[in-house]
This record gives sequence, structure tokens and C-alpha cells, in this order.
Amino acid sequence: MKIDILTLFPEMFDGFLTTSIIKRAIDKKLVTVNIINFRDYSLDPHNKVDDTPYGGGGGMVLMCQPIFDCIKAIKNEKSHIIMLTPSGEVYSQQKAKSFVNYEHLIILCGHYEGFDERIKTIIDEEISIGDYILTGGEIPSMVIADSVIRLIEGSISKESLINESFNDNLLDYPTYTKPREYQGLKVPEVLINGNHQEIAKYRLEQRHKITEKQRKDLLNQ
Repeated sequence: MKIDILTLFPEMFDGFLTTSIIKRAIDKKLVTVNIINFRDYSLDPHNKVDDTPYGGGGGMVLMCQPIFDCIKAIKNEKSHIIMLTPSGEVYSQQKAKSFVNYEHLIILCGHYEGFDERIKTIIDEEISIGDYILTGGEIPSMVIADSVIRLIEGSISKESLINESFNDNLLDYPTYTKPREYQGLKVPEVLINGNHQEIAKYRLEQRHKITEKQRKDLLNQ
């Protein structure tokens, strides 16, 4: 898979690309991640990418030309272009799974007051990571890239993915490690008895209980 992230602040991705699962997936050549500064595509003598909004109002609006030209230069027939905006579809694990099926994702990070509306004519979908406002699309782009890359076969073990939160609209079961007792808090006996059928039953029951308590809305889906 190839992921191109279009941003005005490429330095924000330095740590993201060089640590943990993301770094390992890149090193194993499971994914290629390119951070592209679309300011480089500006035709303005001062590399300008934004201007004041028609009709007045605060803030600056990202212009068509640099983004149109940047996307034109990197896209192909297999590209899927995502614009990060507060008005987009709220991101989910199901959406992450759908993105894994694309060979090439282009993720467009907004900034300032937003995008010229005409830029939406060259993208495939708008995505929001939640009902709140951030200073730009860089952090949301990392969220999407991380959630997709970890699903690529070979990034992490299949066993780790099976019972994760949001699979089957259920949250994950509680987990424990050594010691068996800490400050009077004990590991549930069912996890110690070695009966894998009972352990599986217990974990499924816990997933339902936790989802009922924490995210009842998921059960309604």
C-alpha cells in the first residue's frame, strides 16, 4: 500500500514515521508513506497557498491551484482521495477496514479557515475523526494512517486483531498480567484455570458487559 499525506507542516510527521508499528511496517515494505508539502506546488512567487474569503469573514482559505496541481501530479487510477474536514463522515473501525482495500490513499490535511469549496470536486470523500475542532488535519491524518497500517497483513499478528474493540460492535475484554495479586487486587480465577472454553466464554461475556456499560450505542448498531 502507498499513502501520500498532503500537508503544509511535514515536520509534524517525523516521530510518527520513525517509531513503533508504523516504522516496522515501513521497514518491512508493507507500506510506503510519503509526506508531501503542497506549498511546493504553488505558482505564486512567494509560494502562497491561501487567501481571504470571498464575502468577508475571519481567517484564510486554502486556494485551489496548489492542491489541484499537487493531486494531479501524484494520483493515478487506483488512488482514493480523502479530505479531512469537520463536516465529513465520522471515522470508524469499519471505515479503516475499507481503506485497507485501496492500493493508494491520498490524505489531504486542511489548515487555517478551511478549503476552497471547489477542491471538493477532486476528492472522493470527506472524513472527520470526531465532533471537535483541531488546528489542522495533520493529527487526524496520523490517526487514519495508523489505524489503516496496523490492519495491513504482516503489520501485527492476526491474533491481536481478532477481539479488538469495535470488532462486531463490541469493546475489548479486560486483560491482566503478572503478578496474580497486587495490593489485594486479584486476577479472575477463570483466566488461571487453563480451561480455554471457559476463558473464551468469560471474555465474550465481559465484552458485552463493558459495551453495555460504556458504549450502549454500539449494541444498537
